[in-house]
Amino acid sequence: MGGVKDYVNGSVTANREKIEYHVQKILELIGEDTGREGLLETPARVTRMYEEIFAGYSVDPKEALGVTFDESHEELVIVKDIVYYSQCEHHMAPFFGKVHIGYIPSGRIAGLSKLARLTEAVTRRLQVQERITSQIADIMTEVLHPHGVMVVVEGEHLCMCARGVKKPGSKTVTSAVRGTFRKNPAARAEFLSLIKE
Repeated sequence: MGGVKDYVNGSVTANREKIEYHVQKILELIGEDTGREGLLETPARVTRMYEEIFAGYSVDPKEALGVTFDESHEELVIVKDIVYYSQCEHHMAPFFGKVHIGYIPSGRIAGLSKLARLTEAVTRRLQVQERITSQIADIMTEVLHPHGVMVVVEGEHLCMCARGVKKPGSKTVTSAVRGTFRKNPAARAEFLSLIKE
C-alpha cells in the first residue's frame, strides 16, 4: 500500500455521478444558486475530495504496516507528531491533530514510515478520536506482538470549535495503553516524557 496519494476510495469513484447529483441537491436545499459560477464545479470537486479524505475505506489498516522485520531490539521505539486529518462521524466535520505511537518490540519491527501509513489508513474515514486511538494500538498489537504499545492522539474538532459550544482552540487528548505500558508506570512516564520533548 502506498501513501495517501497512492490510493483513493474506489466506492466514491464508482458512484461519482450519484454523489455529484446529491451534493448539488444539498447545495440547493441550503438555499444556494447552483448555477452561479463559483458553484458550477463544486459537486465534482467535493466528489474528488471524498475520494481522498475517505481513502481509508479502500485499504485494510493491518496491511498498512507492510512487511515486518526480525530484529532483536527490545527498547522503546517512538514515532511522534504524525499529523492526521479525519472526519467526525457525527457531523461529517473535520478534525485533525497529531498521533504519537510508541512500542517495545518483542522481535518484530515495522518500518518507521509504516506507522504514519497506519495512521492514514485509520483516520481517512468517518471516525471518532477514541476509536482511532484504540484501533492503532490494537493493530500494532495484533501485527507486531510487541511487549507493549502506547498511543496518544491529540485533536481539534471543528464540530466543537465552529458549531455547538463554539470553543476554538480546545484540544481533545486520548490514549490507549497495551501490554507493558499498562503494568509499568515507568515505561508510561518515559513515553509521555519523550513525546513532550
